[in-house]
Amino acid sequence: MKQMLRACVAVVALGYSMAAQAETPLKIGIGFGVGFLPMFIADEMKLVQKHATAAGLDVTPSYTRFSGSSAMQDAVLSGAVDMGVYGVAAMLIAWDKARGTNQQVFGIAGVNSTPLVLVTNKPDAKDIADLGPNDKISMPAMVSPQMYALQMIAEKRYGAGQQDKFRTSVVALPHPESVNSLLTGATEVKAYFSTPPFTQIVLDSGKAHVLTTSEEAYGGRSTFLALGATKRYLDANPKMAAVMVQALREAGDIIRNNPEQAAEIYLKVEPSKVLDVARVTALLKMEHDDFGVEVSGVKATADFMGRVGGLRRVPASYSDVFLPVIADTKSN
Repeated sequence: MKQMLRACVAVVALGYSMAAQAETPLKIGIGFGVGFLPMFIADEMKLVQKHATAAGLDVTPSYTRFSGSSAMQDAVLSGAVDMGVYGVAAMLIAWDKARGTNQQVFGIAGVNSTPLVLVTNKPDAKDIADLGPNDKISMPAMVSPQMYALQMIAEKRYGAGQQDKFRTSVVALPHPESVNSLLTGATEVKAYFSTPPFTQIVLDSGKAHVLTTSEEAYGGRSTFLALGATKRYLDANPKMAAVMVQALREAGDIIRNNPEQAAEIYLKVEPSKVLDVARVTALLKMEHDDFGVEVSGVKATADFMGRVGGLRRVPASYSDVFLPVIADTKSN
């Protein structure tokens, strides 16, 4: 009887040991702003755990914040995070440079496609061409979605080879510093390529107005943020791409169907002295279509980067870069 009891205890202990071993940590890189809201919701409502469990996985996600696509790219490539949310252009660079290796980065899904907005505090500036040679344009990083949008706008306006017309005016600043510079007017920063909610903060102040948006660069919608990971991680965890797509889809549904709840989650993660639940809710109602797993403008970005020497190999389609888990979407 004692031997049988010991055997039962051993079996139970082994079961607990196997369960503990099966638990998989997942490190996800995120950034700042409303564009990352689907990830904030996934964290708050444990959506990754929910869909991982449905896929037969025991996953424990953690979220680390970075400022700018360059820092996020470094974190993904170094393994500091398993996957990260950042700009398509930086993702294309890693897809191209590490082609055929375990370090090659692939896109999993879109996260946000809210237009980027170039604002200025110069009352007499009605167009980007009205900015002077000493007027600085701030954005979160020199390799960022904003930079590529600015270069594409310059090429469209001034012709081939003119993509860097405004580059010497660009300075890299975190979003809060850009907002402060624009509102105080105390620095050389006179324009800021912004994202929500920072766009709304500077515009609501009455001290800034719009010069142009990323829609001029792309002629319409383009993906601002996407989720990506290395081939090494994706090969080792073949079910996780589908898990993340399901989690992001559910988060997007929450934003569309219950924007007030989504606004409360956003302000819990990023408390604001100037934004309340009502203001963020109104913003989400206006931009509810900007949260989804489909991607837009990937091919347009890649073609531009190929023209200016940013890519050695230009993908024939977005599907060369993004996994088949979003093949059922209207991506481009």
